[in-house]
Amino acid sequence: MNKEKFIVDSLKESSATKLKIEQVCKEDILSAVDLLVKSFRNGNKLLLCGNGGSAADCQHIAAELVIRLSHELSRPAIPAIAITTDTSNITAGGNDIGFENVFARSIEGLGNKGDVLLVISTSGNSVNLIKAVEMAKSKGIYTLGLLGGKGGKLKPLLDSSIIIPSSNVQRIQEGQITVAHIICELVENELYGS
Repeated sequence: MNKEKFIVDSLKESSATKLKIEQVCKEDILSAVDLLVKSFRNGNKLLLCGNGGSAADCQHIAAELVIRLSHELSRPAIPAIAITTDTSNITAGGNDIGFENVFARSIEGLGNKGDVLLVISTSGNSVNLIKAVEMAKSKGIYTLGLLGGKGGKLKPLLDSSIIIPSSNVQRIQEGQITVAHIICELVENELYGS
């Protein structure tokens, strides 16, 4: 393997993916921002879940909203909970009710009508995310997906989704966190910017 060529090719592919996001996802991103702003203004919260790297992205996004993304803004916390971060809850749930049910159980306990659930997945096929979406819908929680490829089994179950236009997992994840940062910055500016 030519390491230098790999670096250049990876950066070019990442850049090309992000330019495609602008072409195919812009309206979906704007819709997600409007949805979140409306939900937060109504006193609701954002719940987030995903597996692996997507779980880490959930934690990252929740922190951007609760703490802040733009250092130019002095604002109150925006309510966001990554339900991927409670190891006792996840391991007890995995042991007692099955890993496929751990997110749905947290949504059952923490979610309220009018909240938003954001599921993050590169494949869109994780059973625990599908069950989370089903639980959210049963509680009147709006479901939003940050997905990749063709959206997988999750896409038709969600109220709306943003699908990163790539089949490469690394590029999908890079695109997802870029989109998430854009959403967070627009949301906090809509809510608290001048």
